[in-house]
Amino acid sequence: MNSVFTPPKPTSFAALVALLRVVLRGDGDLLSLLPASAYRTEIGHLGWSRRQTVIVNRPDQVRRVLSDPEGIFPKSDLMVEALDPLIGDSIFVSSGATWKRQRRMIDPSLSMMRVNNAYPDMVAGCEAAEHTLDQAARDGTRLSLDLAMSHLTADIICRTVFSTNLQHQAAHDVFEAFTLFERSVAQVEIKRLIFDPAWTRAPQKPEVLEACATIRSHLAALIDTHVGEDAARFDDIATAVLGARDPETDAPFTREELIDQLGVLFLAGHETSASALTWVFYLLATHPALVQRLRQEVREVCGDGPVEFEHTKRLTFTRNVFRETLRLYPPITFLPRIAQEATTIGDLKVRRGALVMVAPWVLHRHARYWKRPHEFDADRFNPEREGEITPGTYIPFGQGPRVCAGAAFATTEAVLLIARLFRRFDFHIEAPERVRPAARLTTRPTEQIFCTVNRAGG
Repeated sequence: MNSVFTPPKPTSFAALVALLRVVLRGDGDLLSLLPASAYRTEIGHLGWSRRQTVIVNRPDQVRRVLSDPEGIFPKSDLMVEALDPLIGDSIFVSSGATWKRQRRMIDPSLSMMRVNNAYPDMVAGCEAAEHTLDQAARDGTRLSLDLAMSHLTADIICRTVFSTNLQHQAAHDVFEAFTLFERSVAQVEIKRLIFDPAWTRAPQKPEVLEACATIRSHLAALIDTHVGEDAARFDDIATAVLGARDPETDAPFTREELIDQLGVLFLAGHETSASALTWVFYLLATHPALVQRLRQEVREVCGDGPVEFEHTKRLTFTRNVFRETLRLYPPITFLPRIAQEATTIGDLKVRRGALVMVAPWVLHRHARYWKRPHEFDADRFNPEREGEITPGTYIPFGQGPRVCAGAAFATTEAVLLIARLFRRFDFHIEAPERVRPAARLTTRPTEQIFCTVNRAGG
C-alpha cells in the first residue's frame, strides 16, 4: 500500500463562496472560510471584512511579524479577549513590558522541562495509557480518540508540572470544558470577525465563563497541593513558578497570576499535543503501510525492549510521521496579530487596527513552497530531501522570541507515544470517511473520532 496520500481537508472556494458556505453552515469553522487564493498569495487581503484582514505567507515577512522588532504587531485583540477568562494576561497573550517581565520570571522554571528530565514522566503516562488500552481491547470498549489523547497528554504534563497524575474524572472534566470553550468562544464567531471594527469588545457567553471556571478550579486545586506543609516535598515546574520573583521588585506572582501562568503551561502542554496526536493516530490507523514501516523501524532500533530516551533520536521515520502531521494539521492553525499603527508589509499598505494573519495551516500548504502540498509524505523530511523545504515555511511551533519553549518536549513525547502504542495496539477508526478538520483554538476534527483497539497481531 502507498504511504503517500491526501488526507482530509476542506474544499477551497473563491472568497465569497467560502464566506457564504461558513455562514450557512453556522459552525464557526475558520478553515472553511479560507479562500483558494490564500494558498497562492504571498501577501494580500484575506476575503472581505469591515476591518482590513491581511494574510502573510512570505517567509521574510512572516519572520518580521512574529519577531516584531518594531513592537507594532502584538497578539490580536480577538485572541486576547477570547482567552482572557481562561488564562488572563498570561505569557501566552501579553505583550511589551508585561510579557518581558513574565518571561524573565518563568524562564528558570522552563529549564526544568528539559526532555531528559521529563522522559520518565512521559514513560509513566504512556504505561498508564497502555493499561487503559489493554482493558479496552479486552472489553471491546469504544473509545473517543480525541478524549484518549487529551487524557494521555494531560496526564503527562500534570506529572511534569505538578508531580502527580491527573485523575480520570478531572481529566474528563478539563477535556469537556475545553471542548466547550474552543467551540463557543467569541474568537471564532464569523459575524464578529467579518463585521466588527478593531478593538470591539464582546461579552463572553455564560457557558464559556463556566467552562473557564471549571478548568481554573482544577488548576487551583493542583497549585494548592504545592502550598503549605507539603510544599517542601516537591521539586518541579509548579514549585519553580511559585518561587519566581520579579527581578526588579522581588514580587512573586499573585494567586490569580499563578493560575494564569501555570494554566498556559498545562493547557499548551497538553491541548496542542493532544490535537497533533489525534491526527497522527487517525492517519496511521487508516493507512496500514505507515504502521508497517513504523513497526519495522521500532523493531530495528529498540528490539523487543523499552523505548529509551536515546532511541527517540534514532526513530527517524516515526519522527517524520509526526513532523508531516504537524505540517498538514498544525495544532495552532492561526497566529493572528494586530497592527497597532499604519505600516507596510512587503508592498502592501496596512491600516492601523488591521488583522494580520500568519497561518501555519496555509503556509504549510502553500503552492509556491511545497511540492504536492496537500499530500501526506513523511519522507519529505529525510535529509536527502531537505533542499525541497524553503526555510521559514515550516513553523508548527511558531517563530521568533515567542517560539514554543516545549517544542523538543512535544516531539520526544510524540515519538515515544507513537512508537510504544502502535507497537502494541491496532486502532480501528469508525467511519473514517466522515472525519473533517476544523480550526477553533486548535486544529481539531469537527466531531470526535471514535475507535476500537486490539492487541497488535491479535
